[in-house]
Amino acid sequence: MVTFGKRLRECRESKGLSQQELSKRMNTSYTVIGKYERDEMKPSIDVVRKITEELETTVSYLMGETEDAELFKDKKMLQRLQDIAKLPELEKNSLLLTVDNFIKATKLNLL
Repeated sequence: MVTFGKRLRECRESKGLSQQELSKRMNTSYTVIGKYERDEMKPSIDVVRKITEELETTVSYLMGETEDAELFKDKKMLQRLQDIAKLPELEKNSLLLTVDNFIKATKLNLL
């Protein structure tokens, strides 16, 4: 089972940060970061949000709600997806159909 601690460590290491470097950015001690990574201590939601900002990941990924760490790193793409979600249903469906067709054409090397 992938835990918060394992995902935290994975994200920290993927950024090339030591526990000490992350702890400085978080204004805490490296021993606290170590306890989070060993699942000996659970951070508050505010701390989790700060971690996600520092490591450029999402709360959903760290909490195990999604498997793809890369999925929402692109802030512009995330904003576009949020904007699309707010569109009226007809416009949203039309746009999604266009995107689907573009993806299919790209996979078939038609573009």
